[in-house]
Amino acid sequence: MQFCDDCGSMMKADGDRMVCTNETCGASSERDRDREDEFVTTESQTDDDVIESSDEANFEGKPKATDVVCDECGTEEAWYTIKQTASADEPPTRFFKCTECGYRWREYN
Repeated sequence: MQFCDDCGSMMKADGDRMVCTNETCGASSERDRDREDEFVTTESQTDDDVIESSDEANFEGKPKATDVVCDECGTEEAWYTIKQTASADEPPTRFFKCTECGYRWREYN
């Protein structure tokens, strides 16, 4: 994996160049083919390895929490995903989607 020298975002291969994934940065550099064996790509990564926390994330089929209450409709059940959003010595963040009304929220443990 290669990171942008300008902003620190991950770079991706685009032909013979490495391009910053941060749209506002736009930095690019020549691709160093001699170092390619040092990099790990995500081409073999499956959807099972990815934790979605965006607004478009499909929570249906994820684990359900019954120890929460939806602030919108009062339902006591929600799908959830877990993501480490702080340093490793901090607890992970749980992202919820209400099984009844679809309201989304997060909980910091």
